[in-house]
Amino acid sequence: MNSNTPFGLRPVRHLNGNPWNGQTQKCYIPSTDATAMFIGDAVDLAGSADAAGVCPTVKKATAGDSNAIYGVIIAFEPDPDNLGKIYRPASTGRYCYVCIDPDVIFEIQACSGAILANTTVGLNAVLIYTNSGSTITGLSGAEMDSGASDAPAADASNQLMIMGLVDRPDNDIATKNAKWEVMINLHRLRATGDSANYSGALGV
Repeated sequence: MNSNTPFGLRPVRHLNGNPWNGQTQKCYIPSTDATAMFIGDAVDLAGSADAAGVCPTVKKATAGDSNAIYGVIIAFEPDPDNLGKIYRPASTGRYCYVCIDPDVIFEIQACSGAILANTTVGLNAVLIYTNSGSTITGLSGAEMDSGASDAPAADASNQLMIMGLVDRPDNDIATKNAKWEVMINLHRLRATGDSANYSGALGV
């Protein structure tokens, strides 16, 4: 049986086979944002920047069909007043580091909605926020929707593309909560097969 341990999206490697190189973009989450953020959360552009105009503002990406993703939070800038704070509390201004490369493959846990077969590979899926992020581990509660509300399908307007099952002895395709490798399909920095063509199209 697979462990039920959601962690959001975790970068694994680049599409060309190279290990993920750790490169990120520094972004800002303003105090006006009332949603807590965690490592592994998918984010989208919020349409502004920090006071210096250098770091774009981001918000938690909306789960579901047709909602674009700009990248994934990998870390937060340390808080000198509380070095143990490894997440971003709601309504708190904080800088974060976001993997924005559209060619990165991520690992994500499928939700408990259904057991997915090998025929799932190549289909599209959406995020689901059944679980809250953990203030203890700092990790996101986001998962891939396996069918709780929107089952994987050949749908170009879905947020993710399923690349395959994570190849690990503790990961069983025949039980719920399997871990899968995915790419961001509706990436803000890449035109997609969906009619919205997200590249550079903030606001759609």
